[in-house]
Amino acid sequence: MASSSLSSSPSERRGIPAAAFIEDVHSHLLQTGLDANSCLGLLQERLQQYKLVEMKLLAQQRDLQAKIPDIKKCLDIVSTLQEKRTSGEALISDFEVSEGIYAKARIEETNSICLWLGANVMLEYSCEEADALLKKNLENAKASLEVLADDLQFLRDQVTITQVTIARVYNWDVHQRRMKQATKAT
Repeated sequence: MASSSLSSSPSERRGIPAAAFIEDVHSHLLQTGLDANSCLGLLQERLQQYKLVEMKLLAQQRDLQAKIPDIKKCLDIVSTLQEKRTSGEALISDFEVSEGIYAKARIEETNSICLWLGANVMLEYSCEEADALLKKNLENAKASLEVLADDLQFLRDQVTITQVTIARVYNWDVHQRRMKQATKAT
């Protein structure tokens, strides 16, 4: 066995603490002064914290995955408006007035676009500024999605380590109880 009872990977990733793998359960319990049940309770609590963080990260991932197609659609619309502006044609489009209610619109040559930023905020941009902003937002969303995927992988690793550690502590405790029963029986 290793001289240290704990070995761990990086200490944390973006606020998610790394799980400690307990190599030598007996030494760990002696060092911490805990009994097996207390140690199991702490590990179960940590596991629940990991599960909660995982739910939050998955929700963020779903939100970003929903935003990316919307941003791409907005970029396509801006591109179409710019093409129509250069050709001098009017753009005829259906737009949603309210849920399930659409109207036709004839969009003449325009030099500006209003973008809905959220939180009841809409700003008017030139076509070029809108295109640049949407491209930047798309890049940021993709980068955030990659970071979230890495965080989720790190978190899954920590969940696995914690689950294995729980099993090791539980099995050690069962083994100790059986040994005590065997010594009492003889």
